[in-house]
Amino acid sequence: MKYASFGGRLLIVGFGSIGPGVLPLILRHLDLDPAKITILTAEDRGRDVADEYGIRFIKEPLTRENYRRVLAPLLSAGDFLLNVSVDVSSLALIEFCRDRDILYLDTCIEPWIGGYTDTSLSPSLRSNYAYREEALKLRRPGGSATAVITHGANPGLVSHFLKRALLNLAEDSGLAVAKPASRAGWAGLMQRLSVKVVHVAERDTQMPDLPKKVGEFVNTWSIEGFVGEGCQPSELGWGSHERELPADGSRHDFGCGAAIYLNRPGASTRVRTWTPLEGPLHGFLITHGEAISIANYFTVAEEDRVRFRPTVHYAYHPCDDAVLSIHELAGKNWHMQPKKRLLMDEIVDGIDELGVLLMGHAKGSYWYGSQLSIEEARALCPHNNATSLQVTISVLAGMVWAIENPRAGIIEPEELDFERILDICMPYLGTMTGAYSDWTPLQERGRLFPEDIDTADPWQFKNFRIV
Repeated sequence: MKYASFGGRLLIVGFGSIGPGVLPLILRHLDLDPAKITILTAEDRGRDVADEYGIRFIKEPLTRENYRRVLAPLLSAGDFLLNVSVDVSSLALIEFCRDRDILYLDTCIEPWIGGYTDTSLSPSLRSNYAYREEALKLRRPGGSATAVITHGANPGLVSHFLKRALLNLAEDSGLAVAKPASRAGWAGLMQRLSVKVVHVAERDTQMPDLPKKVGEFVNTWSIEGFVGEGCQPSELGWGSHERELPADGSRHDFGCGAAIYLNRPGASTRVRTWTPLEGPLHGFLITHGEAISIANYFTVAEEDRVRFRPTVHYAYHPCDDAVLSIHELAGKNWHMQPKKRLLMDEIVDGIDELGVLLMGHAKGSYWYGSQLSIEEARALCPHNNATSLQVTISVLAGMVWAIENPRAGIIEPEELDFERILDICMPYLGTMTGAYSDWTPLQERGRLFPEDIDTADPWQFKNFRIV
């Protein structure tokens, strides 16, 4: 099925873990001339995939100094820049496209190389919160060419899961509500349902035929991207029900005020969470843009006073070899291993269980999301594993939305039509599951040793955090 027709040129910047997986989806579902597609990337990885589909491939890294010169002959008004790169400033590319009437989509807001770990900046200024604030400053009154920012699996797809989950929860709770038509309506629905906490709760069980070796970082998606965000401060949307700021927590002194950060890397911060197949688990509180944008979108405020806001954060258990890789990375004081291995063809088993976990409401906990196996992913689309397909299909859906809505300006996932996005994504997401649970982060706590917990309110962040 062709979801949209596009007559302009398409430039794909970056071709590592996501580019090769999204290319066949683009060719399958967008009506465009393959001769108008160009791949621009920093290394030879993926050239074989480009050759397979007959797509022009240019190896030239983008830098602060050359990006305008390199991009200028490849793009003009009405074209599309798909940014799935690392170490290239999203802000620079967004501004470039905005000023030239070029459509744009990325999966996260990236800095120039080294930005995530630039200690000349405060933790606040090298956070996703800061990058988001800078991106939103690029909006122009009256709109401009559409730039869909942070639209992969998460951030991105999970924001659409959340809206569907809220409607499911309302129906199952006996509330007669229509689909909200505005941001205020969605925030009011979450407040009415008393959802206090939202986790992006993910468990990846994919495993390769060859286990991780010493001195090697192994992962099912971009290793550079994972290490970069893992070295950023932990970040979370900070809910109105929270009673005390963590001892290592700080607030930002600028921007929307919807989030806080912890003065430690996300890859060293663990939290308790739950998914239907895994049950209770420990995940990493890795910074992600959705923790901020969801918390901000679902805020209810009156006269500049916050009446309601959920606590929102990522709670991620990557594949087991990636956990070992993080442990080794931390032991080397956050210096990456000399070898990297992106798992794709060598995966022999496993699933990626990715969803949103809504907690604190009258029905306890509710998880809604995708359970996608490696076998399903391979059957659905070449050059993907279960993790990448959840990203690449969301990228395609965001591109379709941008083509259909070309003058929306800079826009976040929460502002898109969630039903349109899910209609495109659902056939590629495996089993879509909604599951209730009586799980709380207090279950079986203090059984072996006394613990400092808040028994009066299970949904306080201190009860989730592992110390």
